[in-house]
Amino acid sequence: MKCTKCGSKRIKVNKEQFVCKKCGEVLDWSQDEKGNIVDSQGNIIVKKKSPLAETLEFCYPIVIAVVLAVLLKTLVFANAVVPTSSMINTIDPKDRLIASRLAYTFGEPERYDIAIFEFPDNEDEYFVKRVIGLPGETVNIVDGIVYVTSPDKSQTIQLDDSFVTACVPFGTYGPYEVPENSYFMLGDNRNDSLDSRFWSTTNYVRDDQLIGKVVFKYYPNFEKLD
Repeated sequence: MKCTKCGSKRIKVNKEQFVCKKCGEVLDWSQDEKGNIVDSQGNIIVKKKSPLAETLEFCYPIVIAVVLAVLLKTLVFANAVVPTSSMINTIDPKDRLIASRLAYTFGEPERYDIAIFEFPDNEDEYFVKRVIGLPGETVNIVDGIVYVTSPDKSQTIQLDDSFVTACVPFGTYGPYEVPENSYFMLGDNRNDSLDSRFWSTTNYVRDDQLIGKVVFKYYPNFEKLD
């Protein structure tokens, strides 16, 4: 629907008159009994839409928004709520998290990543822990201190524990020889975490059980997580 004088599509209806908002031209148009907009010769300029067409036009952006939201949740992002204290002080109970699925679609997990994954003892549950042992490595925990030996046994390092909860970790566990395509996971709250040390079916998370890398928490406060 264009102005016959200036070609603008900015037409408004003012007291049953069709007026161009750009040039002010009053157009010799009217509405017929079927609801079509016609000119002075009765030629249809804009045909009235059927109820079905109007419904589809209304629903179309809603459907697109829903589809995009589902695709983003399924392919790009994962959302989780942490119910326990196993990751304090990094993540508190009831914090809401967003993880990137793409991080592990196009890349490999790195040590110290915080990851959402399917709990090996019950894959219907999602867990959130920190990646500690990588494929082929050997993990030893001695008096709460974590040591990792390289796959070729040539080097053993003590891992960073700056993110561990303030209380002094205790306990001796291992050694754990991490299988290929698997990872050893620990909670930051080492003295109160159901993690790789205590699972019954296996001590490791397979790469196909990884959901995504946690990138930030958004409730109750927003914070980017490294």
